[in-house]
Formats: sequence, structure tokens, C-alpha cells
Amino acid sequence: MNYDSKKTVKSLKDSLALDLPGQHFQNLMSPVEAHEKYRIVPKDHRVACVMALIHPKEDGQLYITYIERASSHPDDKHAGQIGFPGGKFEEEDESLVICALREVEEELGIKSSDIEVLGELTSLYVFASNFLVYPYVGYIDYAPQYIPQIEEVAGVIEVPLSLLTDVKYKTNKSIKLAEGTESIVPGYNVDGHFLWGATAMISRELEEML
Repeated sequence: MNYDSKKTVKSLKDSLALDLPGQHFQNLMSPVEAHEKYRIVPKDHRVACVMALIHPKEDGQLYITYIERASSHPDDKHAGQIGFPGGKFEEEDESLVICALREVEEELGIKSSDIEVLGELTSLYVFASNFLVYPYVGYIDYAPQYIPQIEEVAGVIEVPLSLLTDVKYKTNKSIKLAEGTESIVPGYNVDGHFLWGATAMISRELEEML
């Protein structure tokens, strides 16, 4: 399925300005026993911002960019996992969205000024790392040439946006959770990678809007 890029981007931007699908659809990709953990935010939480970056490619389809997190940081509870570009809110960030834009530029080398922010998705608390995550959706009108920040990014994965709505890419997999227990969790199986947890939950809300 090929998307009409302009129509899809406009429709998505319009939808993001309305009431969001929200937690119900995020929970469809949550480990069942963790539903409530993503909503109970402790006072000592930290704040992070991520961006679902959408862009066209030569084949006429729209793609979404994910990153494989570097495994070089032993204290990073998400090392080696697939996620969105993003990171911790810093004191110098004037707003949450500026944090998300800064992180995309730092991690992928894409200029903030090139990105049109389409809107914001529903925030969720990532209990494994104690971050309240604010997800944004951004768009650039060209196929990017990435300059990955090697300390943070082990690889870049571009996924056709249409894949999110294709049932054959959804599956369940046994995963070792942060507390050390094994659990069967839902997710997206893309290009040999398994998207699960907060990444899949954010993707599922975006899928609903498509």
C-alpha cells in the first residue's frame, strides 16, 4: 500500500490537533501485567522526549525512523533495544518539543529547522528507567542522510508507515522484563527486529491515527 504523502501528512496533523486515541490503544501493545505501571508516575520521575520522524523515500512511500540503541552504556536499561530518537529533558531546553527536536539532531544529524512538528501523542511513564516520556510526531519532506551519534545509536531502521497497520507484522514474543521475569508481550516484528514496550505502545497509538 502506497500512501499519498501530502494527504497522509495533512490528515495526521489534523488528527493530532484533536482528541488523541490515548491509553486504550497504547495498552494494546503493553505487556498485560504492566498496564498500570505505565500510568503511575512517581514524584521523583525524570522527563524524556522522543520523536516519531516520518519522511518519504524514492519508492513513494512514507517511512518512520527508529533507532537501535547502543549497548555501550551498562547503566542504560534500554541498551540494544529499538526505540525512537530522543532523550532526557535538559535544563537548557526551552520546551518539551525543543528537547525532542534537539535529540533528533544530535542522534541522527537531521537539522531541527528541517522538521515540521505535526503534533504530540499521549505521554506514558517508562517504569524501567523512571522516565515520563513525551512523544512527538515530526515530518521532513525528503529522504534523510543520517549521521548517527555512535555513542547513542548502533543503527537506524526505516519502516514503511503502512507496515504499522498490517496485521502480519504484529506478533507476541517472550521477553525478559526489567524486573527479571519472563513475559509474553505483543509487538511489531520488523526487518528482523522486535518493537515492544513503550516503543510499540507509542507506535500503536500512531497506527490508530493512520
